[in-house]
Amino acid sequence: MEKVLVFLVLFSFFSCEKNDKNINLDPKIKFKVNFDSNLPRLGNLGQIVNVPPQNGSQNPNVDEVLIHYIELAKDSLTPLLTGEILYTGYHTSIGGDTAIDFDSSPISKNNEVFLELDLNNIEPGEYNWIRVSLAYQKFEIDYRVNSNVLENYDAVGTFSSFVGYNTYITSHQISDSIVNVNQNKTQGFWMFETSFYLPEYDYTFGSVSQGDGVNVTVVNPISSTSPIPDGSCVVTGKFNTPLNVLESNDDDINVTLSFSTNNSFEWLDLVPDGKYEPLVGEEVLDMGLRGLHPVIE
Repeated sequence: MEKVLVFLVLFSFFSCEKNDKNINLDPKIKFKVNFDSNLPRLGNLGQIVNVPPQNGSQNPNVDEVLIHYIELAKDSLTPLLTGEILYTGYHTSIGGDTAIDFDSSPISKNNEVFLELDLNNIEPGEYNWIRVSLAYQKFEIDYRVNSNVLENYDAVGTFSSFVGYNTYITSHQISDSIVNVNQNKTQGFWMFETSFYLPEYDYTFGSVSQGDGVNVTVVNPISSTSPIPDGSCVVTGKFNTPLNVLESNDDDINVTLSFSTNNSFEWLDLVPDGKYEPLVGEEVLDMGLRGLHPVIE
């Protein structure tokens, strides 16, 4: 009889221990980013748009972004800043006006979780929309070089694009080169680094340039009912299925913020060959990601 009692006590103990391990005491909502050139190419109002015939464009190879703000909205009538604000990045006034503090802000890599929050701290409800403010993108693009040594030589360069409303930058490493800025830069500021060596010609080509994009597309399909301020980069997207936050949550929720890179790098194609040629003065026109498609996994 004593052996039976001991067995029952041990069985009960290990059963409880196993059940306890299966309970998620702190369920999280986890975010990662993804960049997809196969998604639709959208305009500011969320409509599908084509590239103007006088412009060149390509799908940039985006490696990382800086996300500065995340907000959930239950419906399309929820004004900006009145939804469930999940995250706000760092600010500074060192450069004068209040700006995004680039040096203090975490970078989000492609397909890596960049933010985890306690799910039970979010107001319960059904959320259909998400707003995400982008401050920075880093990507590679193809470009063409024509010089007294080379003719129609195609290479790859690195682009740093600052698309936030206002960003304070001290110094920034593009690829191999470091550029000292030490001031605020408004939406559209960019840096571009090129570098390659051709031993057969004993030829080295390298440069660092910077400028300001004429336009940054910021997709907001609900702009008629929930507009965003001019000059901001708050991209709005609708969940593939509603995000349901319960009074008490047991399981984690994983959200992938899929951004469209479908011909999102755009320039004035002075030499109508579809090749970006900065040496002939082809001007960067747009660097805005072409839509946000949030997916609950």
